Amino acid sequence: MLAVFLVNSSIVAIAVMIHYEILYHLTKLMPKMTLLHRLRIVFGVFGALIAHTVEVWIFAFAYYFMHHTEGWGQLSGNFDGSLMDCGYFSFTTFTTLGFGDIEPLGNLRYLTGVESLTGLVLITWTASFLYLEMRRYWSLGK
Repeated sequence: MLAVFLVNSSIVAIAVMIHYEILYHLTKLMPKMTLLHRLRIVFGVFGALIAHTVEVWIFAFAYYFMHHTEGWGQLSGNFDGSLMDCGYFSFTTFTTLGFGDIEPLGNLRYLTGVESLTGLVLITWTASFLYLEMRRYWSLGK
């Protein structure tokens, strides 16, 4: 169980660090852009979407690794063991959409719960970031 905790914690830490770094660089880059304020916001939205996509794929690689390694659990249901299915499962878990067509079994279940919580926090962080950036650039009127 210690190994599960350490692996799950490491995956979450990597996702949070990636999110922080991308939002930090967006914060530094956006004021330097010579674009209309509206395009700065669009740039920020696309940057945040890229961050979330990278984070989802980090979890997807973890699912793929765990599913194909003895003792970590597995994914079952409408699942063929491919990386693309792991990516699909990760997207539905990260966004807390959870269709239920793929079911985690064994220790892999803990990563799904952690990913849902992480996704909720990071998506909320993105919403706060975009709100602050919109307040900053909306009033410029350029």
